[in-house]
Amino acid sequence: MSTGLGWIDPAVLSTAFLAGLLGSGHCFGMCGGIAAGLGAMSRGRGAVPALQFNLARLASYAMLGLISAGILGGLSGIAQTGRWLRLLTALMIFLIGLRFLFDFRGLDLIERGGAGLWKKIMPMALRAGERQDWIGRVTLGLCWGFLPCGLVYTVLLTAASTGSPVGGALTMFAFGVGTLPAMVGLTIAAPALSTFLEDRAVRKVIGFALIVLALWTLAMMWGALHEPMNHASHVS
Repeated sequence: MSTGLGWIDPAVLSTAFLAGLLGSGHCFGMCGGIAAGLGAMSRGRGAVPALQFNLARLASYAMLGLISAGILGGLSGIAQTGRWLRLLTALMIFLIGLRFLFDFRGLDLIERGGAGLWKKIMPMALRAGERQDWIGRVTLGLCWGFLPCGLVYTVLLTAASTGSPVGGALTMFAFGVGTLPAMVGLTIAAPALSTFLEDRAVRKVIGFALIVLALWTLAMMWGALHEPMNHASHVS
């Protein structure tokens, strides 16, 4: 097994997937209106419109992962930098868990920091949302990855920590796959899903699961960090 920083490490992909699966409700307030509108546009047209939008959305995540890991991959000391990025990822997942449990707003500042880029992309996204064809749905999906979302920023840190463009793309793609149940649900049954995600018990379960995921990520890092040391002691 790799040290936890290589793109083939299943722990990296699992963390990204679980973050998307468990934390996608975090973005519901921001994304729900657009997804519900997409569902209204697509009603009566089968699953193809939702598929077009979601494949483009996953492509935007993969592109961001490729760019972030490609930039970091050119830096020296990637192993040490990657460990710190993974540690920061675990911390941010923990904070998102606190938001679900206690309505903690500590990530608001980070999300506001990304709002500047989104303001430049938003006009294109709004025009795409007004279209009734596949071009509009694909364009909207490609814009989606740039929403100022703390969850996306969190997993981008994990993608960057791989130091490999392919690994970064795969990490963000795994995250996107994890978000599919919630996003498909938004386009099909937005009001019902909204009620479900706003239930206090559901939010506490999600928050607890995210905190467990953060602790699991730390445990995997700890094991990977000590694996070379244990191997060296056996050799000696």
